[in-house]
Amino acid sequence: MLDTNNTNNYSYTTKYLEIHILGGIRTNKLESLRVTLSIQKVKQHNILRQSIDLYNDNQVEKFIRKVAERLEIGTSVIRKTLQELTHELENYRFLLIEKEQEAYKPFYKELSAVEEKEAISFLRKGKLLERTNEYINKSGVIGEVNNRLLMYLIFTSRKTNNPLHCISLGSSGTGKTHLQSKIAELIPEEDKVEITVLSANAFYYFNRTELQHKLILIEDLDGALSVLYPLRELQSKKRITKTVVHKDAQGNTKTIHLTVEGPVSVAGCTTQESIYEDNSNRSFLLYIDESQEQDNRIMNYQRLATSGKLDEQSEYKSKEILKNVQRVLKPIKVINPFAEYLELPQLVFKPRRTNSHYLQFINAITFYKQYQREKKYNKDTGEEYIETTIEDIEEANELITEVLLRKSDTITGATRNHLENLKKYLQENKQTTFTSSEIRRNLRVKETTLRRYNKQLLAESYIKKVKGKKGQLYHYEIIDINEYKELKNQIDKALHDCIANINLATSS
Repeated sequence: MLDTNNTNNYSYTTKYLEIHILGGIRTNKLESLRVTLSIQKVKQHNILRQSIDLYNDNQVEKFIRKVAERLEIGTSVIRKTLQELTHELENYRFLLIEKEQEAYKPFYKELSAVEEKEAISFLRKGKLLERTNEYINKSGVIGEVNNRLLMYLIFTSRKTNNPLHCISLGSSGTGKTHLQSKIAELIPEEDKVEITVLSANAFYYFNRTELQHKLILIEDLDGALSVLYPLRELQSKKRITKTVVHKDAQGNTKTIHLTVEGPVSVAGCTTQESIYEDNSNRSFLLYIDESQEQDNRIMNYQRLATSGKLDEQSEYKSKEILKNVQRVLKPIKVINPFAEYLELPQLVFKPRRTNSHYLQFINAITFYKQYQREKKYNKDTGEEYIETTIEDIEEANELITEVLLRKSDTITGATRNHLENLKKYLQENKQTTFTSSEIRRNLRVKETTLRRYNKQLLAESYIKKVKGKKGQLYHYEIIDINEYKELKNQIDKALHDCIANINLATSS
């Protein structure tokens, strides 16, 4: 009988032999049964210790002869004992594996009838996006009015066949990770995977469907460089495959394909926009609000939290409602009958991928509104689907304008933020030119950072050098102070034209 009370020293005793399995057994390599045995005759002190793979017949036979010679006992007794021990260890290992699987079984919350009714009622009422944003605010997400709703809808898209992805960008300490983590709290625990450190190979050892329709959260992209390639493959191809060489119990070499299926929605944070261009191309770029007004909102919230004046019960209830809303959303196909009229402005970079993101985002809004849509059925296949409305497109246009604006810009987000702050400073002080030392002092920008901004702005012809008075340093001048407003106007017009074309087509 195998005694496993001591997890690091199992014991197995027969009429003739006393065996201890030192260090227990591993559960991660079922093709072998490697153990360290301490074996002796009953009531004797002559002990033989040996590490051995009980599935390796050659090793076992050599061990049997060694034990027989050392302990002076028949080989048939030893062989029978080891066979019985192997059988006992096999059975116990399967029990351990079952316990481990039970322990790591994902948590799935079963909604009560009241919770389900409340969530569905929430989704059926009008002005859904507006009310959702209000609840996100009540849950403790301060400011970031557009970004927070955008992120929530992007996270919701994980339940569709074409999920969206996002990267939060901003300076250190501006709340990128905080925003992502707070919105992630509104997603059910069973639907998300949070990554801090993970090796690239580890991604291939998830169960085949373990990541399907999951939200993968990366706190800091800089600390997850090794997993970015498999993540990009999951984003683009919706599956990753790795080929490994494996030896079976007989020592034969075999090739095994490890496949992990998507689709997944991926979200991450970084301060270094230019480094992650490949990932940025596949994602919505959300630039954190670094304004003084946002600083004041956050600090006021911190003061209220510290003084115990926050309504924590209301925050908790808002979170739970939004999580339950996610749980009652069901997979359903979305068809956009107006897609052919939706054209992006020509000035958007990488228009093919951006166009795909735009259409997918509209679908995500329609998917979120599934309880407000009549279910229709394909006449040929019987497949169930819902349709996008003009209202969905208008709401998408309103939310996505800033994203498209950034996608159309020729400079990085950080440089753009600096340029807009610079314009504001010059207008307030009624100036047209400036010096680096003046900007460092008044806008509190580090010298190295300002040098990097100026280099990019000069290269892209946003500013130019002009000579100051005799003996003074170089001055700079903004070439076109209205260029960003004009860019926004062009995008607004293109999106407005889309709606106008749809209304014209549907009225005729």
